[in-house]
Amino acid sequence: MTTTASPRRPRKDAASNRADILAAAAATIARDPHAPIDAIARAAGLSRRALYGHFDDRDALLRAMILGGAERFNALADGVDDSGPAPLALARLALALWDGAADVQFAATVALDDSHIEETAAVLTPVRRRVLAIVTRGRDEGTIRTDMPAATVARLVEEAARTVITRLDTGRPEAASVAVRTILGVAGLGWREADEVLDGARA
Repeated sequence: MTTTASPRRPRKDAASNRADILAAAAATIARDPHAPIDAIARAAGLSRRALYGHFDDRDALLRAMILGGAERFNALADGVDDSGPAPLALARLALALWDGAADVQFAATVALDDSHIEETAAVLTPVRRRVLAIVTRGRDEGTIRTDMPAATVARLVEEAARTVITRLDTGRPEAASVAVRTILGVAGLGWREADEVLDGARA
């Protein structure tokens, strides 16, 4: 007599498990930024012990989320058209990154808080270089403020972006406009100029 063995469900590989954990962590932390590791494990359908097979602790899990978000931001920045006047390029970059942050504001907020900002800044080096290059070009064009060194202006732009991402409700329709106007204002544009540039960036 022959018996047919029931088909086994394929086991997920480590990369797939890790991705599931990160997705569960993202959803759980969106609801509760202080969610413990047990809650994240439950959301991922795993035991705490199984989760620890992928991440040493909650901080390691957060660092992986930050790294993934930073890689996404770097890719978004890389795809932005930075032709034309520097303020227009800066506005396009800000809009692209704002859209990315709006999708995952909880993760962006974690990444940009004081306890993680240093490591976030390190992995966002490509974005930061892009901002500095745009600011430097704008100073040469005379379209971005020249009363401070380019590196200082670029750093102020970064800090303005960090503040609006972590303080504004990204779900509000006007949030992106406020964010871009703030960044352009830091770069030295008046509010009327900023509005014109923002309209151009959206065209």
